[in-house]
Amino acid sequence: MSLIELKNIKKSYPLEGLELKILKGISLTIEQGEFVAIMGPSGSGKSTLMNILGCLDKPTSGKYFLNGKEVDRMNSDELAEIRNRNIGFVFQGFNLLSRTSAIENVELPMVYGKVAAEDREKRARDALIKVGLKERMHHQPNQLSGGQQQRVAIARAIVNDAPIIFADEPTGNLDTKMSVEIMDLFTRLNKELRRTIILVTHEEDIAKYADRIIRIVDGEIHSDEVVKKGRN
Repeated sequence: MSLIELKNIKKSYPLEGLELKILKGISLTIEQGEFVAIMGPSGSGKSTLMNILGCLDKPTSGKYFLNGKEVDRMNSDELAEIRNRNIGFVFQGFNLLSRTSAIENVELPMVYGKVAAEDREKRARDALIKVGLKERMHHQPNQLSGGQQQRVAIARAIVNDAPIIFADEPTGNLDTKMSVEIMDLFTRLNKELRRTIILVTHEEDIAKYADRIIRIVDGEIHSDEVVKKGRN
């Protein structure tokens, strides 16, 4: 059984009496432990696909199975539970709370999950150590570099032991050196912790960190190729 299976996923929105078709029949499978990059030009549907995969949105039609469970039939509470237990998100803009320490930011998903305060702190510390921020736990976002802020966001994504990490343009606000460090961290999480990484990017050099690149064009899969791990 595949970790993720999409069957003929379509997504459209009403627009001035017409139907704006974004996804036009996406079918794919992703296995546990894969590192997958989703690429495509602006407007191709890659972000819409990411939102559906991350249980942030539902398809108009088609079937989505996550660990064998039919996600597209779930209600909002069930989707929230799936996100909290199975998925970690990392975004281009970091999405950290200002005037809140790194460790407090990492604790947030566990607050929603009603984890005891003592356990929250220990797990948040362990996650920050894993991403190389042992000495920055009590710094606020404005006291951290962009790369360090993204490390906090990654720690927050892994703190609940979610098996899947969705990363939406995670290096978009970083310089080249920081981008390399963040992608090396994703690679380590994939290889050492066996986290499934699903990355959305428009940058070829970033996509090549993945083991597989799916290219979306006009709402359809244009190509799906296995690539050699590494970068140019």
